[in-house]
Amino acid sequence: MLTEIHQQLEQLARFSSTDGPGVTRVLYSQVDQDARNYLKQFCLQRGLEVREDTIGNTFARWVGKKPQLPAVGTGSHIDAIPESGKYDGTVGVLGGLHAIILLQEQGFLPDRSIELLLFNAEEPTRFGIGCLGSRVISGQLPAASVTQLKDQEGVRFDKWRSKAGFSGDIYSCQLSKDYYHAFVELHIEQGPILEAIEKDIGVVTKIAAPSSFSIQLTGEGGHAGCVLMPDRKDAGCAAAEIVLAVEEIAQLSTSPDTVATCGIVKLEPSAVNSIPKAAYLEVDLRDTQVATRDQVLKEIEHRVVEICRKRNVAFDFKMLNRDPPAACHQSIIDRIRLNSDALGYSHQLMISRAYHDSLFMAQLCPTAMIFIPSRGGVSHRPDEYSSPEQIEKGVRVLAATLKDLSDANTVIS
Repeated sequence: MLTEIHQQLEQLARFSSTDGPGVTRVLYSQVDQDARNYLKQFCLQRGLEVREDTIGNTFARWVGKKPQLPAVGTGSHIDAIPESGKYDGTVGVLGGLHAIILLQEQGFLPDRSIELLLFNAEEPTRFGIGCLGSRVISGQLPAASVTQLKDQEGVRFDKWRSKAGFSGDIYSCQLSKDYYHAFVELHIEQGPILEAIEKDIGVVTKIAAPSSFSIQLTGEGGHAGCVLMPDRKDAGCAAAEIVLAVEEIAQLSTSPDTVATCGIVKLEPSAVNSIPKAAYLEVDLRDTQVATRDQVLKEIEHRVVEICRKRNVAFDFKMLNRDPPAACHQSIIDRIRLNSDALGYSHQLMISRAYHDSLFMAQLCPTAMIFIPSRGGVSHRPDEYSSPEQIEKGVRVLAATLKDLSDANTVIS
């Protein structure tokens, strides 16, 4: 298993629109489609039934002895933000596939079908909203809202979807509440905790509440040498002040889990000798508690008003997403812990401060997550790394948990 998973991760990393070592794989790009086809072939070789929904979520099902029962799901994503690593998401997809292969090689045949789910667009790169596929599957993002999405060049979702070969009613992507009996996602931690405390497995108890918003600032342009400082309505300076305010407010939060990041700043006309007439910002704000997250959000909005009034700059504040946290299901948490013990692996209960597709799958069925260590806590960078040995431990815990959950007599209470 060690060699095969490592080779497949390396091969998958070659499907990138930029040269290595970083990986860039954006929804509906040709490299994204090629990578999906690469994985679909592996699934078909293992006798899995493969289907795709109308936006490109991919399902590979190992049909059980009682296919009429709700299935057990696992999986993650393979899209990658520009110049990122090769383990984020992909470990959960290939790990889910190898968990199925491990059970097959043991001669096990599940009662419930076990299904590998390859979500599309977990990353917000194309349309500015994360977990697009799981939002649609879980019914958290209505079809009407999906069709209104545009990329940064103004190209609509349906045009990109059609270009990638997908069509049909988006509403049909939403799964019923009895489609899955349970869902378990394997993922790299993307943080430093497991490595620091030398634990093999992270057992996730809760997934943080994410939100994001945009701020469009409109000032007044002019010649950089001819408009005197007291007369300026500089959208760029307003943007800079807002960026620092976001950082300050998050640092002063009463919750240690509050984090805020201004990851996009664009100025117009973006010329060294021209006063910025407009600025566009996008901010990512998260916390494990809705109350403190929303208090920080309120304080940021208030500060934006103050800054723009002082600088005589107009603004348009728009929420992009504002999601609740998700609690992992206690009975699945218990099974992950028991299976880790049985395999001789150390484990740690922990919170996921990054959000994942499981955040939305938890709205659909009992859900849990398994983490493995990330070297140095690094993620979304080319030097992201988890060792083959660490990945195998995660796969073995996942396989044992899927085996338990696929038993027709297993009750999740």
